Amino acid sequence: MKNPKTRRDFLKASALASGALITQPFTLHGAYAAPDNHLKLALIGCGGRGTGAVFQAFDTGQPIKLVAMADAFRDRLDKSLEPILNKYGADKVDVPEERKFVGFDGYKQAMAEADVVILATPPGFRPMHFEEAVNQGKQIFMEKPVATDAAGIRKVLAAAESAKAKKLNVVVGLQRHYQNNYRETIKRIHDGAIGDIVGGQVYWNDGGVWVRERQPGQTEMEYQMRNWYYFNWLCGDHITEQHVHNIDVANWVKKGYPVKAEGTGGRQVRTGKEHGEIFDHHVLTFTYEDGSVIHSECRHFPGASNRVDETFQGTKGKAYLSAGNHGILTDWSGNSIYDHDRENNPNPYQQEHDELWAALVNGEYKFADAENAAKSTMTSIMGRYATYSGKVITWEEAMNGQVNLFPETLSWDAMPKIVPNEDGYYPHAIPGKTKVV
Repeated sequence: MKNPKTRRDFLKASALASGALITQPFTLHGAYAAPDNHLKLALIGCGGRGTGAVFQAFDTGQPIKLVAMADAFRDRLDKSLEPILNKYGADKVDVPEERKFVGFDGYKQAMAEADVVILATPPGFRPMHFEEAVNQGKQIFMEKPVATDAAGIRKVLAAAESAKAKKLNVVVGLQRHYQNNYRETIKRIHDGAIGDIVGGQVYWNDGGVWVRERQPGQTEMEYQMRNWYYFNWLCGDHITEQHVHNIDVANWVKKGYPVKAEGTGGRQVRTGKEHGEIFDHHVLTFTYEDGSVIHSECRHFPGASNRVDETFQGTKGKAYLSAGNHGILTDWSGNSIYDHDRENNPNPYQQEHDELWAALVNGEYKFADAENAAKSTMTSIMGRYATYSGKVITWEEAMNGQVNLFPETLSWDAMPKIVPNEDGYYPHAIPGKTKVV
């Protein structure tokens, strides 16, 4: 394996020493140009994932400078900037007060300062932020998922076409696409190593995530944005925010998207006021055009057994994959076809940035992740529509859905579309009664 530090040092030295890079602007929109001799980066969404993405961008060793940040909350921006500045210093970080943008509209001004943007807000904002970044001609890294309802997916798909026309690189944080065991194993599946895929199972079962309690003086809008994981207009439910990774692997293996979904879900153990409206479990079957069925399961049950992985069955054998670098193919007699070496694999979160930023520094157009990310996100939303409604939902019904979760107005005193009752509990879906499309 190549030494990562040596590779980063080589790339940095190459980028800074090359006369061509220093004296000639790139032909890509928003790419590295004279006289600054660095790519200017803006961070939109200053939570933990956005902060981590800036670390990963800098750790590529490429000539990058963080020049602008935007978040709805000033405290989140400050909390993000401090460790970035402490680790990388003023030579990599130049975010003066006038380039710290706070509030709902700050993303526009922050993007205008940069060549490249990282989009890492809660996913409900992703469609409008991605659309604006494309309109401004920026190179883009954006986190998954890319929307929380069909209206948002349609906006992302339209912007994805525009990004392709403008030759804007778009990398999405479905990092298994940049993970060696997934790349190598799925390549062999596609080459026919285990025959035609006739079924599979994908899982994200764990104990759940953080909760942020309501604080005195918060408006309903601020509370929901602080506790965003539990409101669908912001999160999309954990089937979308989290399980999209595994669903996307199923689509990747199948080289397509399901034609229908049916299943069940509910609120079994996570039922408090602080848990908003989302379910704590979803169990589904996704049926693909060839009739094959993928079982999909995700739950947040503290104390129950955990499972996060994917298995598939083909006409000649079976596959097992996981984020722990597993990639195993066997025939139906148990004989090994492929067993990925789990040692010395690069970190996929870092790898996606290594590849993106290398392309930008080299002036290359290589990445167009948005369309697949939108359709895999839509698959998860279709699953949520099925579990919330208790009905079979087709791809066409889901894609054409007219229920828009996003608030009519974004301001701190505006009301989201879902609000608590007089006892402080939020309404949630009831299968058989709830309208989802």
